[in-house]
Amino acid sequence: MCRCPRRLKPALGRAKALFLLLSGDLHATGASPADIIGEAAASGVRRVVLLSTLGVVTRPFGPTRIAMRALEDMLREPGLEWAILRPGGFASNALWWAESVRAQRVVAAPFGDVGVPIIDPADIAEVAAACLLDNRHPGAVYELTGPEAITPRQQIEAIAAALGSPVRFHELTREEAKAAMAQSMPAELADDTLGILAAPSPAELRVSPDVQRVLSRAPRPFAAWATRYVASFR
Repeated sequence: MCRCPRRLKPALGRAKALFLLLSGDLHATGASPADIIGEAAASGVRRVVLLSTLGVVTRPFGPTRIAMRALEDMLREPGLEWAILRPGGFASNALWWAESVRAQRVVAAPFGDVGVPIIDPADIAEVAAACLLDNRHPGAVYELTGPEAITPRQQIEAIAAALGSPVRFHELTREEAKAAMAQSMPAELADDTLGILAAPSPAELRVSPDVQRVLSRAPRPFAAWATRYVASFR
């Protein structure tokens, strides 16, 4: 994240719309995502599309979701057109498995038979583009999911089908998974992610109609994502 929003001024000078995607250091010392919105408005930006998270609704009490909800609320203040995108899990999280698939044709993950409707990031990008360019979407809040719940075991089967070779699944305990995830994300986020993977709420299992509503087509299935990214696993 840019910790000095004024540095964005040259890029914002001729912009009329902004897609705001915040990195994982939302709470880092000196981070000021709200100031980015203020700088954008001062530079003449009139429309902001924020990539938020479904977690502001389904698990609203952690620091990350509280901060994101506050940013959503700020965006709603008069003066800007806005749209908010709330995706659930990303299909691209499967790239965490790419190295072990390439090296050993094995995936180690927890809760192999618990599924959620993960979304292809390409669908998020297309919805974001529509919200930036189309005047039908200001004031909209869209929950973005894939077309169906899919388990880790089913994701691995889709990757194996794309590869044309088998991939083994090794189920991790929650403790083993947390230790692995803590190497690349804050402990709070690891706990939250594991909580969703272990016992998704009805809201986290819900397949949203919003991709269809915006793009006039169904969201892409995980198998399509796996086919596009098969080179990452080969």
